[in-house]
Amino acid sequence: MNTRAPFTPDQAQRIARAWLSSTSSGIIELDADWAGASLPLLAPGDKAFAFADLRPAPPSLYADEAAYYVDEEGQVVFVLDPAEHSWVEFGKMPVYVAGDFNGWEEAVGQADWALEPGEVNGRAVWRLRHPAAPLLREPPHQFKFITGDRRWLELPREATNLVPDAKGHFNRALLRHRTGRNLFEFITTEPVLLNQTHTVIHVRDGREAPKTRVRLGKFFHELRSDLALGAIVRRGETTFRLFAPRAKHVRLFLCEKLEAMDAAFGYELDRRAEPGGGWHGVWEAHLDRNLHGWYYWYTLSGPQDVFGHFQPSQRVLDPYAQAAVGRAGPGLVLDPAWVGRADRKFATPAWQDLVIAEAHVRDLAAHAPIDLSAEERLGFAGLTKWVEHPDFYLKKLGVNCVELQPVQEFDNQTREEYQWGYMPANWFAPASGFALDGAHGSQVKELQALVAAFHRQGMAVLLDVVYNHAGEPAHLMLVDKLYYFELDDEGGLENWSGVGNDLRCRSAMAKRLIIDSLVHLIEVYGVDGFRFDLAELIGVDVLREIEAALKKVKPDVILIAEPWSFRGHIAAALRPTGYASWNDGYRNFLRDYVHGRGAAERLEYFMKGSPWHFAFWPAQTVNYTESHDDRTWLDEITENGGHNGFQPTQNDRQRTHLMAAILLASVGIPLLAAGQDFLRSKHGVNNTYLRGDLNALDYHRIARFPATHAYFAAWVAFRRSERGRLLRQWSRPSEGFFQAFAGPGLASLVLIYNADGSQGRSRLMFAVNPTQENTRVQIGAQADRAWVLVADQECFYAPGRQPPGYAATADLFVPALGCSLWVAEG
Repeated sequence: MNTRAPFTPDQAQRIARAWLSSTSSGIIELDADWAGASLPLLAPGDKAFAFADLRPAPPSLYADEAAYYVDEEGQVVFVLDPAEHSWVEFGKMPVYVAGDFNGWEEAVGQADWALEPGEVNGRAVWRLRHPAAPLLREPPHQFKFITGDRRWLELPREATNLVPDAKGHFNRALLRHRTGRNLFEFITTEPVLLNQTHTVIHVRDGREAPKTRVRLGKFFHELRSDLALGAIVRRGETTFRLFAPRAKHVRLFLCEKLEAMDAAFGYELDRRAEPGGGWHGVWEAHLDRNLHGWYYWYTLSGPQDVFGHFQPSQRVLDPYAQAAVGRAGPGLVLDPAWVGRADRKFATPAWQDLVIAEAHVRDLAAHAPIDLSAEERLGFAGLTKWVEHPDFYLKKLGVNCVELQPVQEFDNQTREEYQWGYMPANWFAPASGFALDGAHGSQVKELQALVAAFHRQGMAVLLDVVYNHAGEPAHLMLVDKLYYFELDDEGGLENWSGVGNDLRCRSAMAKRLIIDSLVHLIEVYGVDGFRFDLAELIGVDVLREIEAALKKVKPDVILIAEPWSFRGHIAAALRPTGYASWNDGYRNFLRDYVHGRGAAERLEYFMKGSPWHFAFWPAQTVNYTESHDDRTWLDEITENGGHNGFQPTQNDRQRTHLMAAILLASVGIPLLAAGQDFLRSKHGVNNTYLRGDLNALDYHRIARFPATHAYFAAWVAFRRSERGRLLRQWSRPSEGFFQAFAGPGLASLVLIYNADGSQGRSRLMFAVNPTQENTRVQIGAQADRAWVLVADQECFYAPGRQPPGYAATADLFVPALGCSLWVAEG
């Protein structure tokens, strides 16, 4: 049966794409199936290489690009490579072909559209065969793959059959004129050089069509080396290594003093063969001297095309530099004996026991009420003294974990310039702008001291890390734009981060750089875990590799993802992994709920830990209502105009107390933004990335709003106490653990913890009313227990000091904008 569509001669003559599958072989893809009696006249477009052989490729090879092909029996074969979706439990979780031909999500559960295990092109895949006639039509049908729990599988950016739908979402197209007979394999006479540009042409009637650039295929981004990289000091010698697979020349520059940079010594790096033979992209220079404390940088030359960004006159900071003078470098050579290793005796809290505060180094130190110099208030040294002080703010608040906004070298132009740090210039080097003497590497010792100080105060340290894009200058762009960045077909940078240069984290040596730098931060600085900025751009498969690598070094490492980007959201895909995720749904809901715009049923779901849909296990949801991004909580919910909560109303304060109670009574990991407990305001400004004046914590507000600060601290203390253990769940509790009662109007909620007694004799009862009218909630037989009031919307009560009028009756009273917490034994 011939199901292939007619093609126009022009289509069949056009080369859609060409790529190398190794240094001596490649594929040419025509825009349409070739039906000629003889081979098309495809040839190299330049003298840089020559063909030794050209032949039709197996039609099944097209599935690597398009996820389908048509076999000789006229069947469309849908193909899915499980290696590209490691987070899916193939064999346990069914996966379906879903498209406009079967109702998209309606395909879930239909056996006719379920993939089955098989083999294509010599490797194990999941596939499905269907008659081609009803599928290959005009306009082309569109499809994707979807799991049995309705998670859409991510599409590879390089697929040639991606098309947008009416809503702007990308799907794959089933193209009648491309069934796999449009591919041709070639073998070169000699291995090609990666640092040259190659082209192919299609000649017809003696006329040459436009040249098509030959891309570097998957093998290029899978190039990797296990050689140690960076400036390596060992046994009185220093070796410099840089991975730059497309460079033509790499030159090292060295000087002993900063003022001598213009007179630096220059050395040519040589290609370094791997221990097993062959060259995998590493350049090396070896000097018979310990160069600890010297300054260094590189320059590189390479192909000048749209996929290259080589600028031989531009100084390049080593991606593996362990310290840098600033965003442009130079790097510092550091002897590992001087760097040392962190004391890792600190016991990282169990995930379910965490109460996290997000904070910025400079925001914490800027107005600390202790004696500090102006220089110390700019960074690590001042914050260390503040952390060690008996009145340290976060210690008084009671949290046991701090999440520091980025502390890796970022792209501030001067030490005094303020920014959040989400524009990284290097991932191994601590921020020189936070150091007292960054030009001589003091940031290394100062960050070590800061982490140790937090540990002595009983606080774990998480670092906010940014691996989805690079700051300015983007040094990796100068090392190899094609290898390290996501590019479109014309060599343009992709921009799902909003910054304009998304990193290609899935490239083998990009993954290694990420993992090596994270291991470095654990081993050298003793950090307890990481929060991954815009983790959707890193990708689930890469995140899983990071998890596996880090748990070999620190089995209890804390891993948290910001599970979105401007492209999509991966919280559901992260559920089978060891990552917790920031819960933006929780954040958005609570902002509405405290204004009475939310259902009790929805609040119940979030307080139970967003089970199953968002989190497989309780501590997998990081519950929060404010972070560094956007307005503060208070500015977001204030009754004042212009979102300015600096002078909060009484209702603003009441709603903040409700939020604190709900947040700290919810199953999951609570995250507070530093200053929430004293009604922090940024005067309604939405983006304060560069506004140190607005972001610096004003500790005088603790004196102005002492009851609110005390209320937060009391809730933190209760949650971390033995009585609060029912709020800290590691695994999903029994089906009857929770019992919920909704009040009139379905906004108020009463939630019983350990209702079935499955976790001992103690029980908790939490009641909340977000409306501006008093209410009563029917709790039935639960009123028969000997409930003791522990807290309300104003404060916690010592035993025997509860106010009169409170009683846990069958119709439990909950005041307007009020809440209450009760404990019962037995």
